[in-house]
Amino acid sequence: VGHCHPDIVKAAHEQNQLLNTNSRYLHDNLVDYAERLSKTLPEKLCIFYFLNSGSEANDLALRLARQYTKREDVIVLDHAYHGHLTSLIDISPYKFRNLEGQKEWVHVAPVPDTYRGVYREDHEDSVTAYANEVKIIIEQAQEKGRKIAAFFVESLPSVGGQIIPPPGYFQKVAEHVHKAGGVFIADEIQVGFGRVGRHFWAFQLQGEDFIPDIVTMGKPIGNGHPIACVATTKEIAEAFAATGVEYFNTFGGNPVSCAIGLAVLDVIEKEHLQAHAMEIGNFLMKLLKEQKTKHPIIGDVR
Repeated sequence: VGHCHPDIVKAAHEQNQLLNTNSRYLHDNLVDYAERLSKTLPEKLCIFYFLNSGSEANDLALRLARQYTKREDVIVLDHAYHGHLTSLIDISPYKFRNLEGQKEWVHVAPVPDTYRGVYREDHEDSVTAYANEVKIIIEQAQEKGRKIAAFFVESLPSVGGQIIPPPGYFQKVAEHVHKAGGVFIADEIQVGFGRVGRHFWAFQLQGEDFIPDIVTMGKPIGNGHPIACVATTKEIAEAFAATGVEYFNTFGGNPVSCAIGLAVLDVIEKEHLQAHAMEIGNFLMKLLKEQKTKHPIIGDVR
């Protein structure tokens, strides 16, 4: 929402003057913020965990998926990056290819890129073709006795090239993943909070009928302040709690972080930043596409 936005600075300062404490102590800001976030998401995503970074959020999402499914294996897209913790380097082809390589529990699917990918714009049904690649991976894993816990994907692959997955791709993939007993995790850390313009969350570009099982948030959530969040369903949260080992994060969801989170949502709403993103985005795309028609060297604009 902008560097040192006065509303964010004010919210942080005022809450700092009143109280900041670790999150073993109850505070209204936590509940108020979870309630506000829930209004931006589909109804079934109603349980929230607060953390300090996107990497923490994705690591927790992985734990939730594994506890719920009682499985280990994860499917990711090629070139993906999901964070800097060991667990996330393992599911980030962008990183692990330069480090220790691919673990046996990790499976890499092609990016649904209709410009430069395996199936392109001239393909009769690229959506089904890309989703079938995931289905094949699941079948091959099952033949080896492995079971899929999750399909882990950025709603709009960013490090992979700002790829916008063709509408319907997530629905078809989710069908294959759910059939195999896994869950669908949407990483919104770089692309959430109205940045895609038309919707508040990038996964909504796929259509209203698509709802992930777990959504992770970070980066823009606190306008530079370290706060992150995982949203999931009651079923997944209950399976996670059933271990008897509570999830605790010392400063995740502290009063100052939540005050800042609430202020960010206020600014996005008050300054119509989602509409602004769409308007300016469309304006830029129009001009850049005009350049594309002039210069053959420009192949695609995203």
